Amino acid sequence: MIGGGQGAFIGAVHRIASRIDNEYQLVCGAFSSDAERSRASGLLLDLPAQRCYASWQQMLEQEQALPAHERVQVICIVTPNHLHFEPAKQAMLAGFDVILDKPMTFSLVEAKELQKVVEETGRLFCLTHTYTGYPMVKEARQLVKSGKLGEIRKVYVEYPQGWLSTFVEGTNNKQATWRTDPAKSGIAGAMGDIGIHAFNLAEYVSGVEVTQLCADINTVVKGRRLDDDGAALLRFSNGASGVLIATQVAAGEENKVKVRVYGENGGLEWQQEDANTLLVKWANKPAEIWRTGGGYTSSFAAHNTRTPSGHPEGYLEAFANLYRNFALHVKARQAGETPSPEVLDYPGIKEGVRGMAFIENVIASGKSTQKWTDFII
Repeated sequence: MIGGGQGAFIGAVHRIASRIDNEYQLVCGAFSSDAERSRASGLLLDLPAQRCYASWQQMLEQEQALPAHERVQVICIVTPNHLHFEPAKQAMLAGFDVILDKPMTFSLVEAKELQKVVEETGRLFCLTHTYTGYPMVKEARQLVKSGKLGEIRKVYVEYPQGWLSTFVEGTNNKQATWRTDPAKSGIAGAMGDIGIHAFNLAEYVSGVEVTQLCADINTVVKGRRLDDDGAALLRFSNGASGVLIATQVAAGEENKVKVRVYGENGGLEWQQEDANTLLVKWANKPAEIWRTGGGYTSSFAAHNTRTPSGHPEGYLEAFANLYRNFALHVKARQAGETPSPEVLDYPGIKEGVRGMAFIENVIASGKSTQKWTDFII
């Protein structure tokens, strides 16, 4: 692991998710840019002192020198955005597969460069867009792919949060400080942090890609340097239209992710606050409530379901599904086998590039005086 040391939030989530299916063992890390903090963090995680590295560069160099049966196999990167690209690039050049937290890089230029590295090295790459790991999100995608909803016409996706409804970064809140700092987060705040999740979810479930957008981007809290609120009208490759909303100033909201997709014959609705439920609505018959663990779900939902019906599966399990599918892909490659489509269903380099393109295009659209902005990669 690179990053995720003492005081970090997402690093602990990654470690928990990696262990749920016993597919991973944490064997080494460079957990902080501060050598002493990195060492202390590793020791707290029961790692041997010699594998608690002072820097990610030292880690890659020394791990690469170990015998194949001893060295690390997968590098997980959970640093702030500005520290994603170089460690990921160098890890793959050194022969390691990579799991990377979103957004993929600091800029679209870096994203395209990383895509070239993946293609040239042949390494496996996973981007942790968590919400695609939920069983009923996968079921929603398969329902759309089946054609039962008909041609997709409308997509709504929203992600309201309220934790930045005041100037939290002025209180030494570590998460707020780097996420609102252009030097560490990039050109976007809310749109880069959660808007990118909404965008990924919209394309993943609907099966169509955004081709144009018209955005309104705001910075609501006085003194904040990046956007904390915004919305965008969307146009998709098949002619469908949509709406994306992402805000971090909706006081009282937590992580109320919600997606709705409508076709000519019916629609579907999923929200994280009731993650085990997929609501399916038909034009000429009663609505249906589909549930995680039901014997009627697709192989994609079943493959990513762990508990019997009625037992909630949540954020950590969704995260773990990405980790498990990636591990199964790595193992299949080692065995010279072809993984099943269910195993290959995790976000990768393509989603990473499109996510960074979304950030740059939505911010550009918000600054533009013209109504529609082409989605340029």
